[in-house]
Amino acid sequence: MDALLRRGEKMRKKSCCYGNMLPFHEQTDFEFMPQISRYSDQQVEQLLSELTNVLESHKAPVDLSLMVLGNMVTNLINSSVAPAQRQAIARSFAQALQSSINDDPAH
Repeated sequence: MDALLRRGEKMRKKSCCYGNMLPFHEQTDFEFMPQISRYSDQQVEQLLSELTNVLESHKAPVDLSLMVLGNMVTNLINSSVAPAQRQAIARSFAQALQSSINDDPAH
């Protein structure tokens, strides 16, 4: 559980990365993530906190948490994004995820 808490703290610190992503129907340039979010930090932090609490309450290990979150992203894209835009959204999301990963070896 300590690992989830630490991961949650890291997630909270990095939430600006995904908070900058516009809603799917408003995405126009899929090569770069927008710099301005239409969502407040408070909205992003509240949702992130609630999702982290669900994972913690289920004592989900990191691999299960990543699997569930990945499935959630896939389902969201497949159910909410036009088929012609899905690959571009997935690519943009993956790039944002990779750019937000910290190479610091400390956990």
